[in-house]
Amino acid sequence: MTGVRQLAVDPDAAEQRLDRWLRRIHPHLPQAMIERMCRRGEIRVDGARATPATRLAAGQVVRLPPIPEATAPAAPRAATAVSAADAEMIRACVLWRDADVLALNKPPGLAVQGGSGQVRHLDALAEALRFERDENPRLVHRLDRDTSGVMVMARSARAAAGLARAFRARDARKIYWAVTAGVPSPKSGTIRYGLVKAPGHGAGGEGEKMLVVPPDEVATTEGAKRATTDYTVIDAAAKRAAWVAMQPVTGRTHQLRAHMAAIGHPIVGDGKYGTNAQENLGSGWGAQLGGAVSRKLHLHARSLVIAHPITGALLSLSAPLRDHMARTWELFGWNPAEAPPDPFEDID
Repeated sequence: MTGVRQLAVDPDAAEQRLDRWLRRIHPHLPQAMIERMCRRGEIRVDGARATPATRLAAGQVVRLPPIPEATAPAAPRAATAVSAADAEMIRACVLWRDADVLALNKPPGLAVQGGSGQVRHLDALAEALRFERDENPRLVHRLDRDTSGVMVMARSARAAAGLARAFRARDARKIYWAVTAGVPSPKSGTIRYGLVKAPGHGAGGEGEKMLVVPPDEVATTEGAKRATTDYTVIDAAAKRAAWVAMQPVTGRTHQLRAHMAAIGHPIVGDGKYGTNAQENLGSGWGAQLGGAVSRKLHLHARSLVIAHPITGALLSLSAPLRDHMARTWELFGWNPAEAPPDPFEDID
């Protein structure tokens, strides 16, 4: 067990989250313990209470309470080594890389980070993405486990700081593609429902669900946050389904999924927000189309435009549809090549 310590944040750790910085010092430390120490005020940054998500700045001093040493049973790293099959799979997902940034087409079903017993996730597979580097690439943003598409990782501390700043300042332009049950009307619009966490989800976030809040009730609803999504219909299969592009103006948990369900058109395959029924009966429509359409979530991070954190050059990244969505596009006769690169360009 260590004693109480005061550790200075070095420049390479600037802009990192407190919990990630701490796990690099103590890899054996569970996330739940970090959260508990923050809640109790045992971890402090420049004397102030902090949360696991607190962003650190160079020169700050972090007070740490006594930290238990790793026990022998808790740290058998060989058991968690990336398998050859997983290494091959995740390397095949690489869309682009240079010395500082790596972009992936994340497969559906792969969580970004571990939690509630989850051991196979992108962060655990990062070792296979080192290439010529001595350290793993770092996560700088998130996608839901069942959402596929463009995801960037930082290959250096400086790049991580720059990318984190860009995402936090909403300087990254993200466009998602989805298939919805039914066709939204009007075909282009903006959804402004606020979002608040539903009570009862697990301590590790398992079962987490967001509830929509009317815009005029956000200020008076405890825990609610404002959320805004632009959407536009690119094509439709009669009145049965629509190919929808979405642009999140804010970045809340499950925002796109909750917003589309709130207007009566859940994303296909989204049983959490649209139920698993196949009937489309208006508000709370079923999110399954049946037949040859996959039951997997049809939500894909199609493109990301962001400034390179080192050179400042504009990175324009695009990810092809994953297999289950490509089959749905083929079924409905939709051609991804015919979609405008920016479907919101001509929308006021």
